[in-house]
Amino acid sequence: MFKERRIYLLSQKDLNPETIAVTFAKTSRSPKPFDAIAAELTDESSAQFHEKWVLGYGHASVAEHAVLHIAIENVSRLAIETIENNRLVSYTEKSTRYQQWDQDAFYMPAELQGHKLEGEFKAVCEDLFQTYQRSIPKVEAWLYQALHRNTAEAEQAYARRVKSAAIDICRFLLPAASLANVGITINARSLEYAICKMLSSPIEEVQAIGAKMCEVGRLEAPTLIKYASCNDYLCSTRATMRKRAQGIGSRGKNLGVQLVTWDQDGQDRLLAAILFRFGSESNYHDCADYVRRLTASQKLALTKDLMGTRGLFDQPLREFEHVHMAFEAVMDQGAYFEFKRHRMMTQTVQALTAELGFALPKGLRASGCEEDYLAVMRRAAAFYQELAHWNPDVASYIVPNGFNRRVFFSMNLRQTFHFCHLRAAENAHFSIRRIALGIADIIKRIYPLIGDYLDVPGGETSSSIVNTYFEDLCMQ
Repeated sequence: MFKERRIYLLSQKDLNPETIAVTFAKTSRSPKPFDAIAAELTDESSAQFHEKWVLGYGHASVAEHAVLHIAIENVSRLAIETIENNRLVSYTEKSTRYQQWDQDAFYMPAELQGHKLEGEFKAVCEDLFQTYQRSIPKVEAWLYQALHRNTAEAEQAYARRVKSAAIDICRFLLPAASLANVGITINARSLEYAICKMLSSPIEEVQAIGAKMCEVGRLEAPTLIKYASCNDYLCSTRATMRKRAQGIGSRGKNLGVQLVTWDQDGQDRLLAAILFRFGSESNYHDCADYVRRLTASQKLALTKDLMGTRGLFDQPLREFEHVHMAFEAVMDQGAYFEFKRHRMMTQTVQALTAELGFALPKGLRASGCEEDYLAVMRRAAAFYQELAHWNPDVASYIVPNGFNRRVFFSMNLRQTFHFCHLRAAENAHFSIRRIALGIADIIKRIYPLIGDYLDVPGGETSSSIVNTYFEDLCMQ
């Protein structure tokens, strides 16, 4: 019997997120169309379904169909790190590249209210913001001499480009206490765990944000995030592992990107997986044996067949995900804030401190801002040490974007193509370009057949970015 194909929306204008989730869940056992299933449901019956199947029997994937859009305003960038520490979520946040921060746009930690260090915290933040505000016009004036106007560039477009470049340089001064906004699109399953992590944070601001997100989330998905709460395991593990990690020796800062582990047969594994996908008679071991027997020139020809017709915006095939690498990098906090958005990789980041020194961009020296910059950054570092003796978690608020941070991360080869295409591009910030090109340099070395196809600007390397944009990567 002929049945008409139907493709349509279940709109949140008509149905709440929990009802949509039940509608999709019921299709596994009901032959009815989705809209017919939805028409039979009420808010109460949807809640009863979730109580039984999601909460009672643990069918948590059903909660992924309930999607919420949450707007969060005027929270610290330190808090945003925890808010955005979730993989299956979409975020858009206020950018330090395209907006200039107001003089008083910083958060006063609740832990410091009434404390003897409260006044000094405010004074250091004000000093950082005043230096930031004073530096921008000075850097702009220098950039009008250093950045030439393109022939076809309108005067207003040129002015915007200069302004953006000045803000790019001066953002190194903004502390983690800086206030920002972030928009979130999240499903109820991810939201419940996100709230658990926030309620388990050692920072009072993050706990308060988690409680408020739980409150507003329950307006749309009351059953699915019913049991979001502080997690004893997260709290106890943090305390125990901090003690365990104390006293482990240091091998230095290792500035830049360091390769830790990688699949040494990665190129062969990729080519074998591709042949396996498009073959119909051979198993994977047959394909792997075939690739191992190829000469270097034959592997090169096979790689050209695989990559030769790929366009600039074509994603590498999914088989690239079979090849894995792990890296360690030291990057400034401004770069990390862009780096953390790449959620398909696995990231492990150390706490934000002033221990690894800070970067000095060339533009601050060339524009005559270096003396003020060094003075306030060193003041922030000294005050961080004083705060850290009392509360290391709260101390992170005072650390500016220019200070370095150490990150351990794992990613597959497909993700490196996306990351390098986006973050090594000429319009990306020079701090994150240094990291992206460092990854690209390593990929080209360990996987030369594939590395030549990375989408990075020709002739540029991580070292060339350092020479062009930085006076020093690790000032003290």
